[in-house]
Amino acid sequence: MAMSLSFTGYVLKNLRRRRLRTILTLSGIGMAVGAFVGLVGFSTAFEQQWMRIYSSSGTDFSVIQGSFLNTTLDDSATAKIRALPMVAQVSPTIFNLMDVTPDVNALVYGWNPNAFEFNSLKILAGQRVRNGQREVMLGDMLAQDLNKKPGDTLELQGTEFKVTAIYHAASTLEAAAIVMPLGQLQQLSGMDGKVSTIDVRLRPAPAGESQETYLKQAQAAIQAAIPGARAVPAAERASSNQFVKLAQTSAWGTSLLALLIGILGIANTMAMSVFERTREIGILRALGWKQWQVLAHIEVEAALLGLGGGMIGIGLGWCALCVLAALPQTASFFVANLQWPLLVKALGIAILAGLIAGALPAWRAGKLSPVDALRCD
Repeated sequence: MAMSLSFTGYVLKNLRRRRLRTILTLSGIGMAVGAFVGLVGFSTAFEQQWMRIYSSSGTDFSVIQGSFLNTTLDDSATAKIRALPMVAQVSPTIFNLMDVTPDVNALVYGWNPNAFEFNSLKILAGQRVRNGQREVMLGDMLAQDLNKKPGDTLELQGTEFKVTAIYHAASTLEAAAIVMPLGQLQQLSGMDGKVSTIDVRLRPAPAGESQETYLKQAQAAIQAAIPGARAVPAAERASSNQFVKLAQTSAWGTSLLALLIGILGIANTMAMSVFERTREIGILRALGWKQWQVLAHIEVEAALLGLGGGMIGIGLGWCALCVLAALPQTASFFVANLQWPLLVKALGIAILAGLIAGALPAWRAGKLSPVDALRCD
């Protein structure tokens, strides 16, 4: 029999020998990888939804003063930015998270009726809000949850607003949101004369000038026009805001803890396997197996456990994402979607976890003396 076939067959035989232990180990690493896929997949999808807000509207920069959740600008800064030669359009904006019902909260955007962000929305029914009127537009996802249609009323912080339209948006963060006139949200939020951000759309770059250079020049010009403010590129705005960072930190922290538990499970399985097969390993050494072959045999077993657990974990993670996408509390944040980079990371981490867990048992097995191993009862 060929050595490669004997080696492979022997590895699979040992995994089948203690079936209950193998199943429990696969379950442990599978749950760990499932937590990774579910949590990291959620945070990644959450970031993508923020990015879609800016990409669908064509926003190049968001001008802020402060942090993502605590930014205020004087509305007069809008005119200063609009006067810059490279600026095509500006849109002062307020966003806030408000309770719509005791069980439902939603992002509320305040835009001027001529804001370029409206171009990214598809009005399904009704008409756009008007300046100075107590009117709101509802994203189709939120309208469905609230069972609202044009002509109905919606109460926000004790003030009644008329629903003028139902719209669809590329991002679920907008499709599950409310849009109202900027002035109305300024009054509702106690921000008269203030805005959260000023979204900026640039003119096309001049011929012969690279887009990167043009963006840097525009960024510097905007920041010079508004001292103390920052012009944040759309991609950075989507990936570095506190909502996304919190989701990513929580996802990786919880996943690493779960993976550590999974690694300990594989390590325990492999340590017990080496202990129970000490005499067997001695026979293999006596038959001519080299130290590296014994070590490789244990590591391959551990890697296969990691791979199997990783595949189970991907299935569990996908189920978790589907559940999160269906829950009313999280459905507005993202849609369930598994991307290849995440799957590759999940399998790579699972196999690496197996190799790490099997390293010490493999080293101990490789160090066993054939004579001492054969004497073991």
